[in-house]
Amino acid sequence: MAEESDLEKSESPTPRRLEKAREEGQVARSRELSTFALLAAGVAGMWMTADRISQGFAQLMRHGMQFEPGTAMDTRRMLSYAAHSGADALMAIAPLLVALVIAAIVAPMALGGWLFTTKSLAPNFGRLNPLKGLGRMFSTQGLIELVKAVAKTVLVGGVAYWAIARDKEAVMGLMTQSPRVALPYVGEMIAVCCAFIVASLLLVAAIDIPFQLWQHYKKLRMTKEEVRQENKETEGDPHVKAQIRQLQRQAARRRMMQDVPKADVIVTNPTHFAVALEYKDNMRAPRVLAKGTDLVAQRIREMGAEHRIPILEAPPLARALHRHVEIGHEIPATLYTAVAEVLAWVFQLRRWRTEGGIEPLTPSDLPVPSELDAPRRLGSKRV
Repeated sequence: MAEESDLEKSESPTPRRLEKAREEGQVARSRELSTFALLAAGVAGMWMTADRISQGFAQLMRHGMQFEPGTAMDTRRMLSYAAHSGADALMAIAPLLVALVIAAIVAPMALGGWLFTTKSLAPNFGRLNPLKGLGRMFSTQGLIELVKAVAKTVLVGGVAYWAIARDKEAVMGLMTQSPRVALPYVGEMIAVCCAFIVASLLLVAAIDIPFQLWQHYKKLRMTKEEVRQENKETEGDPHVKAQIRQLQRQAARRRMMQDVPKADVIVTNPTHFAVALEYKDNMRAPRVLAKGTDLVAQRIREMGAEHRIPILEAPPLARALHRHVEIGHEIPATLYTAVAEVLAWVFQLRRWRTEGGIEPLTPSDLPVPSELDAPRRLGSKRV
């Protein structure tokens, strides 16, 4: 059952899956929205530019009906006249064409956004397979498209019939009117009929847009195994990540060990903890150069012995420094007094080593706040 559930596309598409599909040209599109936008732009453009278009074409008709013997007998002049007439006709309908071009570009962008990719232009010979084509024709998607086409035809045809039938008596009465009176009314009736048809297509687009979005996301749904594989690819294999973290810790440890020779004192537990401290005159407070437990602590002590760095056994202070101060950071103010006593002992020890005299006493019972020294326990043994 677990394997079957992994093979089912039950998971929502991830942002990476959506982005990858977008790069391949797979975005939600609604043909009904584009159809509505083009028809709406066409009807509105015809309504607003009807006078301009009619005047432009009337002018072309007047010029076209004029007979000029020189033009009729000269092929070059005839072609030039035809080119000028075509340019005038194009200028007359230019506003309508611009509106249609804008609608054709903006309508798809309203649903799927701007997208430019060349991957969808790559040849796919699988689309030429007739068996796959028949499969698409008789698939569930093909049936849905057939139902949509029939419903749209019935809706548009019904709206057009209603729009014409409601003015049936007025249309019959136009037969008794002169063309000058009848033609403007016919034009207005056609415009109103087109407006009703466009309004019906708006209803079709309003139903089709949510369906196309749902279908698009359904196609991109993923199985649980695909989600796990994508997480591995984006975040990395856990084993590889663990190995990288281990290498990073080793590199940080090597850099830390390189700073141990610069320490002024090493405070130990004496075996489980070791913390190397440094203090210079230009520092605001002593800072931790290195710290570690067990084997790392042992290596810090060995390096300290090699470089003749004073080593002080102070378990409470070592634990507090190790647990509450990060490498490279200054010690907290609550430990100033304890560390000051340690540094005073270090400076006295250096003077004794160079000048001789009485060996300084090793500090003990350092004032470490109890809240900073919360020792862990292994059985009944404090470490």
